[in-house]
Amino acid sequence: MKTAELTAAGIQDPFLVRSYVSCRRLNAEHGKTYYLATRMLAPEQRPAVHALYGFARFADDIVDVPDPQATTQDIADALLGIQERLSAGLQGGGSDDPILAAVVDTARRYEIDPGLFDDFMTSMRMDLTVEEYPTRSDLYRYTRGSAEVIGLQVLPVLGTVGRQSDAAPAAAALGLAFQLTNFLRDIAEDFERGRIYLPLDELAAHGVDRDLIGWCLRNGCTEQRIVAALREQIALTREIYTVAERGIDQLAPRSRPCVRTAYVLYSEILQRIEAADYNVFARRARVTTSRKLTVGGAALVRALWVRRRAGGAR
Repeated sequence: MKTAELTAAGIQDPFLVRSYVSCRRLNAEHGKTYYLATRMLAPEQRPAVHALYGFARFADDIVDVPDPQATTQDIADALLGIQERLSAGLQGGGSDDPILAAVVDTARRYEIDPGLFDDFMTSMRMDLTVEEYPTRSDLYRYTRGSAEVIGLQVLPVLGTVGRQSDAAPAAAALGLAFQLTNFLRDIAEDFERGRIYLPLDELAAHGVDRDLIGWCLRNGCTEQRIVAALREQIALTREIYTVAERGIDQLAPRSRPCVRTAYVLYSEILQRIEAADYNVFARRARVTTSRKLTVGGAALVRALWVRRRAGGAR
């Protein structure tokens, strides 16, 4: 099924078309906020973003939604196999893998640093053996590959008004802010997998430990020590959003509505956590569909206006 987006991007090869469509499907099914934001991009930009998201989701699911019969070693071997096939594809300029073909093609088109994919896979392997992070520095070694590199991979697709290197720190910060938001929203889900993605020393400063988190999860309620810890974590995450926001104006004008949409909708998850009195154990904090449509609709109008001014509206 060839889409107008693929035609706009000049993607003709039937196998590549199927690969890009598979990545697009992964994005639409599992990354609804991200997928909505990509609708603000020019059609020729979207397949690359879908490919990068699809690859990240594909690898992440091997770790988080494994075959019930798979051992840790099986999962590690699967990740290594993906990395080896991807590396071979990046070196050879093509891949016969139904998912990686689109990723390799995107990396070639936009000259994405192959090392960013290695960093990502390193973090995926960490999820197999690391269940908690004693300090923020320890956590940031993980998020370098699991979050910051995503922003850096997408940056060449978005384009910049100046040097790409000048916009890179904000792009990395936005990826980090999004992931820290996920960690705050998904404390219960992550804990059920045995993981804590918040710095243990910062939690301990408020009297929060595994026992308290487990008690809150079992009872579907929060507790004042949890509230104090989450209030601090949210404040720190907002500081990172502030750094990230400064980079939006460094992007190519046609890409700004997309990134601002993702920025606004994801940062509002923090508000939803606060509005629920920091009870992340009873239900998952979400931005409502109506709010997504309101923000997304306004951004789409801006995106079309910018493209029309540039003579590239589609």
